[in-house]
Amino acid sequence: MNQIAGLCELMGADVAAVREGIGSDSRIGYDFLFPGPGYGGSCFPKDVKALIRTAEESNYDFLLLKAVEEVNERQKEVLADKLIKALGSADKEKPLTGRTIACWGLSFKPRTDDMREAPSLTIIERLLAAGATVRAHDPEALAEAKKHFGDRIQYSSNQYEILDNADALTVITDWHEYRNPDFDRIRQALNKPLIVDGRNLYKLGRMQELGIRYIPLGRAGNGIQEGAN
Repeated sequence: MNQIAGLCELMGADVAAVREGIGSDSRIGYDFLFPGPGYGGSCFPKDVKALIRTAEESNYDFLLLKAVEEVNERQKEVLADKLIKALGSADKEKPLTGRTIACWGLSFKPRTDDMREAPSLTIIERLLAAGATVRAHDPEALAEAKKHFGDRIQYSSNQYEILDNADALTVITDWHEYRNPDFDRIRQALNKPLIVDGRNLYKLGRMQELGIRYIPLGRAGNGIQEGAN
């Protein structure tokens, strides 16, 4: 679905509509057809690598799993790419110098503090390399994040505090706390209201009504009113 979302953006299509069509096939279903910033965790990435290695030991070229791994690594760059495109300067090395990015979500999935192979690690490192100041919130993973980033980013246990005078909010992990936020507060806190949503949590029509520039995955420019979830 991450690849489908990328194609939808280029074609002006809506990945939510594609998901509805694909998922209507009972052999596939809807449960795991959401685009996102890439998978992580302690099990799945390790298992994919192990199966590729097992295949190689048997002189079998497991092309499909190699492609899955490559696509996932590329997908972890997508949110940073979108932020650089939306906010970046002509400085090719540090295009986000002087910009502050607020990040919601650090763990690889909700209801855990586990950050092993989490997309947030790649995304934040990319933002830092681009010169951005990064602020982060997560309901459970702040202590874990400090082990990875130390004092290179700012942390808060208040998801709205990190928005003050920030240039953008990016949603990385789909915690329940982020699904129905106070949009008026978001709009007032940000320098210019911009949300880059890696989980397609919000309705396009609602964002337009509020005057929030909204960049989801696979839904740009299609005018669809409903969110993917």
